[in-house]
Amino acid sequence: QVQLVESGGGLVQAGGSLRLSCAASGRTFSNYVMGWFRQAPGKEREFQAVISGRGGITYYADSVKGRFTISRDNAKNTVYLQMNNLKPEDTAVYYCAAKGVWRSLASSQQYDYWGQGTQVTVSS
Repeated sequence: QVQLVESGGGLVQAGGSLRLSCAASGRTFSNYVMGWFRQAPGKEREFQAVISGRGGITYYADSVKGRFTISRDNAKNTVYLQMNNLKPEDTAVYYCAAKGVWRSLASSQQYDYWGQGTQVTVSS
């Protein structure tokens, strides 16, 4: 089992920045691929970014490429999502997730463990 706890959400004006954190406990953190997803009201959960176990490979959704940066600190069992130039359409609950295999990276159904989510609200 892996337990995930997100933090760092909040209210920010358009153009601002937030850094989300996801603290993991349980199994060996570096064994897991870590992803960030978001879900807006009435919409499906949407892939944002993913990072490999050692942190050397990252992928992003086109909508956030160049604005969001995913990183991890395996010594701290934590994955981060730095979000810059936020837009009102980025408003959503943001979730981190973990999986053991480097495939189907954008599919929420392929992730094994999820955090409880943290709310991000961007005002115009």
